[in-house]
Amino acid sequence: MRSLLLTFRRRRNTRPRRPPEEKSLRILLLVSSFNGLTQRVWCELRERGHSVAVEFARDEESITDAARRADPQLILCPFLKERVPTEVWQKWPTVIVHPGPVGDRGPSSLDWAITDGVREWGVTALQAVDEMDAGPVWASRTFPLPTDPPTKSSLYNGPVADAAMSCIAEVLTKVGDPDFRPTPPEELAKTRTRPTMRQTDRAFRWDEPADAIVRRIRAADGAPGVRTEVAGVRVSAFDASVGPRQSDPPGTVVASRDGAVLVAAGTGSVWLGHLKLLADVSPAGKKPIKLPAATVLADHLPPGLASPTTVAVKANQGVHYLRRGEVGYVVLDCYNGALSTNGCNQALHALRHAARQDTRAIVVRGGDGPFCNGIHLNEIEAAKSPAAEAWANITAINDVCRELITNRGQVMIAAFSGSAGAGGVMLALGADLVVARDGVVLNPYYEMGLTGSELHTYTLPRRVGPDAAKRLLRDALPVGTAEAKRLGLVDEVGPRDPVRFSGWLHEVALRYRDRELRERTLRRKAETLDRDLSARPLDAYEACELGEMAQDMFDDRHGFAAARRAFVGKEAPERTPAKLALHRAPGFVRG
Repeated sequence: MRSLLLTFRRRRNTRPRRPPEEKSLRILLLVSSFNGLTQRVWCELRERGHSVAVEFARDEESITDAARRADPQLILCPFLKERVPTEVWQKWPTVIVHPGPVGDRGPSSLDWAITDGVREWGVTALQAVDEMDAGPVWASRTFPLPTDPPTKSSLYNGPVADAAMSCIAEVLTKVGDPDFRPTPPEELAKTRTRPTMRQTDRAFRWDEPADAIVRRIRAADGAPGVRTEVAGVRVSAFDASVGPRQSDPPGTVVASRDGAVLVAAGTGSVWLGHLKLLADVSPAGKKPIKLPAATVLADHLPPGLASPTTVAVKANQGVHYLRRGEVGYVVLDCYNGALSTNGCNQALHALRHAARQDTRAIVVRGGDGPFCNGIHLNEIEAAKSPAAEAWANITAINDVCRELITNRGQVMIAAFSGSAGAGGVMLALGADLVVARDGVVLNPYYEMGLTGSELHTYTLPRRVGPDAAKRLLRDALPVGTAEAKRLGLVDEVGPRDPVRFSGWLHEVALRYRDRELRERTLRRKAETLDRDLSARPLDAYEACELGEMAQDMFDDRHGFAAARRAFVGKEAPERTPAKLALHRAPGFVRG
C-alpha cells in the first residue's frame, strides 16, 4: 500500500502546474460509483495538482470515518445518490454536483428531462445540507437539449458531464476565497422537486407514436429500462430508435436484424436493440441479463421474419464500414462499448473490406457512446458455457487487433471518440496513429480476474515503454487525455465536442493524401514490423497471452466467474478499492 502512495506522489510531480489562482487542495471525492464521470473528475483534479482520495458512499458510518481520516479541504460529490451525514457537511466544505438546473430537485432529473422533452437543461454545484439538492449554489451551467431525444447515458456522459466539469472548475477557484458566499437557490430560480420516476411514469402502449415510445425508452436507457411486452414476453426494453413505417398491428414483431427486433407502433415502428427478461419470467435460479433483443426472444419470434436484406437499416448500425472520399471508417458502434464474438467478426470483416479499398487511410472509431470496453461480459455470462464463450470472444478480438497491426497498405488511425477500457484500449494501440477526443477516460489495464490479451504485450510497451507498461497494468488507474498524451498512449487530442471532433478527425486522416507523408509512414511501419516480428512473431505474443487467459477462463484461477457475475448483476463493491482510498492507506499523511 505504501508503494501505491509513493507512486501516486511521484506521478503528481510529473504533471503540469495548476493555474496560478488555484491552490493545491486535499480533496475527498465521495461517489456512488467510480463510473465514467467520476473517473473523469478524478483525472482532472489530479491533473490540476490536487491530492485526491476516493470513498464509495456505502453508509453514514463509513462516510464519516473517511472524512475524519482524510480531513479534506473540500469534499466533492459528483451526482451522489446518497445523503451526506450532517456531521460531515457541517465540519468540511461539501459540494454536491446535481444533474439539473438551479431549483431542480430529485433523484430522476435526467429521466424527467428527456421524457418531458425540455429544450434546456443544466447542472448545479450546491452546498450539502440536510435536504437533498436544496443547499446554497456555488456554480451552475445550462445547455440546450437536442430535439431528437438523447439516451440517458449519452446525455449523462456528454453535455451533463461537460457542464459538471465546468462547475467543478469554478468551485475550485472559490473554495479558498474567504469572501465567497454561496447563493441561496430561491434567489436564483423557483424550486421544483420531482419524485423518483417509477415504471408507471415510464409506461407506454404500442399503439402510441413511435417517437413517443422511443423517448420513454431512451429516458430509461442504461437503467432501469421500460417494462413492456414483446412477442408475448414480459421484458425491460433498452436501446430504442425509430424505424420505418409499418402496416402491421401495433406490438407486432415484424423484422429482426443484427440482434435487434423491429416492433410495429401506432405510427411507424421501433427498433429495440436490447432487452432483459423481467425477474418473474426469468428461468429459475438465473438473474435476468440485458442482451440483444433477438437473443432474449429467440424462442418466441414468429417464423419467416424479414431478412436483413429486406429491411431498412436501423439508426444504431452496430459495427459497420463507411467511406468518405479517400478515408475509410470502421465504426465500432457497440452498445455500452461491449464487443461480442459476433461483433468482433463483423469488425474483422469490415477491416478486411476496408483494406481492399483504394483509400489512403482507415480510421477505427466508436459510435455515439464508448469507443470499446473489450469482450462482451453479458453475453459470456448468459452462454451455456461461459468459459467457452469467453475464449471465443478473446480469440475473435485478437483477430481484429492483428488485422489492425499488420495492414501495410494503408495508414491505420485509431480514434478514441469515447472512453475505453481494458481490451478496447489495447485494440487501438496497434494503429499507426492514435488520437482521442478531449475529456475521454482510458482504463489501460485488465481486471475481472483476467490477465488480458489483445496482443497488448507487444503494442503497449511499444507505445509507452516497458516500465510505463508495467506500471499501468499494475496500478490499474484511469488515465485522462492529457496524461495519455504524455505517456504516448495517444499521439494527438482533438476537440471535446463530438461534431467538431469528427470534422477534426477527418482532417487528420486527410493528411495522408500527401504522398510523401503516406509513403514515409507506411515505410516506417513496414520496417518496424519486420524488425520486431523477425525477433518474435505475433503468434508468440498471442500464445503467451492466451496461455494465461486459458487458466483465467477455464481454471478460474483469479476469480473471473465471480467478478463477471458481480459486474453483470451491477453488484456494488463492499468497500472502496485500496488503490483509490489513499486516506485509508497505512502511513497516509495529510497535505
